[in-house]
Amino acid sequence: MKRRYQKPHCGEGPNRKHGKAPVCSPSTMKSSDGVEGRRETESADPISDLFEQALSQDNLQRAWQQVKANGGAPGIDGITIEAFPEWFRPQWPTLRAELLEGTYQPAPVRRVEIDKSDGGKRMLGIPRLLDRLIQQALAQVLGPIFEPVFSDHSYGFRPGRNAHQAVERIREAIKQGYRIAVDLDLAKFFDRVNHDLLMERVARRIKDKRVLRLIGKYLRAGVLVNGRLEATIEGVPQGGPLSPMLANVLLDDLDKELEKRSHRFARYADDFTVMVRSLRAARRVKESITRFLKKKLKLEVNERKSRIVRSDECSFLGFTFRGTKIRWTEKAFEAFKDKLRGLTGRSWGVSMKYRMKKLREYIRGWMGYFGRSEYYRPIPALDEWLRRRMRMCYWKQWRKSRKRISQLIQLGANERYAIQTGLSRKGYWRLSRTLATNSGMTNRWLEEQGLVSIRELWIRIHYPATAR
Repeated sequence: MKRRYQKPHCGEGPNRKHGKAPVCSPSTMKSSDGVEGRRETESADPISDLFEQALSQDNLQRAWQQVKANGGAPGIDGITIEAFPEWFRPQWPTLRAELLEGTYQPAPVRRVEIDKSDGGKRMLGIPRLLDRLIQQALAQVLGPIFEPVFSDHSYGFRPGRNAHQAVERIREAIKQGYRIAVDLDLAKFFDRVNHDLLMERVARRIKDKRVLRLIGKYLRAGVLVNGRLEATIEGVPQGGPLSPMLANVLLDDLDKELEKRSHRFARYADDFTVMVRSLRAARRVKESITRFLKKKLKLEVNERKSRIVRSDECSFLGFTFRGTKIRWTEKAFEAFKDKLRGLTGRSWGVSMKYRMKKLREYIRGWMGYFGRSEYYRPIPALDEWLRRRMRMCYWKQWRKSRKRISQLIQLGANERYAIQTGLSRKGYWRLSRTLATNSGMTNRWLEEQGLVSIRELWIRIHYPATAR
């Protein structure tokens, strides 16, 4: 008996009419925040026409909003965020045809080196804006397909997840008595990803060969170094919207292996820590996971940076632990102070308004992440030190004795002490802590100039109901 064909319910399942996706018009590059008729990709079937979904007008518009919000430097073509929409509109019909026909060739990425905290260099690959847009469009339709199968222990570059949750997961393991940390460092992970292994894992969920072919082209697009094109036979260039998701796809096998062994762990991108109860178990786990990474994923472990330590000596995403309390690491705190020292340096020839602006941005950004630390003791002294450095900056900016004396008197300092301090030949740092400078440039006055309080930011994070 023949099965009777049933028309699928309207609105469910993928659109199977290949080539019927709406052609992207120049309006795709408009800066409208709202997107009507947004395509539901959360229920997409892995064998659906993902390519048409990725290139649809509403998906590309959302992708452009995200690329524009992320900002960033231009690629090898030099086209900036501001100039891109005007360039894109007349080019898009031809580019879309090339993408659908499979003849589109991504441009090489631009190599950028940034300093790492350990003195090394991190290699970034900056794609041109067009390729960032296409990658973001692909990520938006692929994400809902991979997201449900990713491990609950994975926190990096996933919606609704962040580094603080990963750190909290490690703390929960410590509370349960798992106080030995196995900290494995993957040696140049993003530079050594095996393309065949990665594409095989992507193909487990994605059946649209056009999508697979384009991802492969992005992996092999090459990199431009000092004007010379270098082939990329392995690795995933950091800097593109697809890279974080592809990293999670490959390392999901590691997550599943650790889950199968019932380990307590958390992973954020290529940073992960496993918690165990004893040193003996830690050595066994370190050896077996190193072997798994090398054999199954063809990834190398950096033995020099990998270690087995107690929880109060481990470092995970810039945090460590004292008992069950979360703290920033000393390395992170010293880097914070060094940056503040640079932003409050006397020799930085900028206006005080600009200096205050950069200080606010940096302090709020740092506290937004590291303010999760429950270590309060050094904060009041740090606030006092920062205010003293700002008084020193104002003192140098006023330059001449007459200017300094008049400013202190105008700010309410005692005239006698203002004159004594203004005529003194002592150094800037010493004079920044005199009665005249402190009674003139008060804490409240510095706050009015735009200086934020690290202490108050910490209190707002930990005691939001009592923060003033």
